[in-house]
Amino acid sequence: MKSKFLVFVTGIVMAVGGIAQTDIPVRKDIQQKRIAGGVAKGSLTPHETKNLEGKEAAINHETRRDRRQNGGNLTNKQKAKVNRQQNRVSKNIYKDKHNGATQ
Repeated sequence: MKSKFLVFVTGIVMAVGGIAQTDIPVRKDIQQKRIAGGVAKGSLTPHETKNLEGKEAAINHETRRDRRQNGGNLTNKQKAKVNRQQNRVSKNIYKDKHNGATQ
């Protein structure tokens, strides 16, 4: 029984780690769908939505600028920074969707 639990926990950790390491454009789309879902369900207020969309737009703008400066690619350092920023926005999406405020 203990080994089944360990396998289960290991699988969850690997799945979450895989999500954190996905492509920047894929992750951007996932987060946009999460925001849209929150709007559709009414769990995001207009102010929260505007705030989240602004944060996403800032990340997208920074990514495009960095790609232009590097011939269409991001350095590993830039990818890590974008990943951290996306992690932060992801947490904000969760908090805003679950804070009890409704439209």
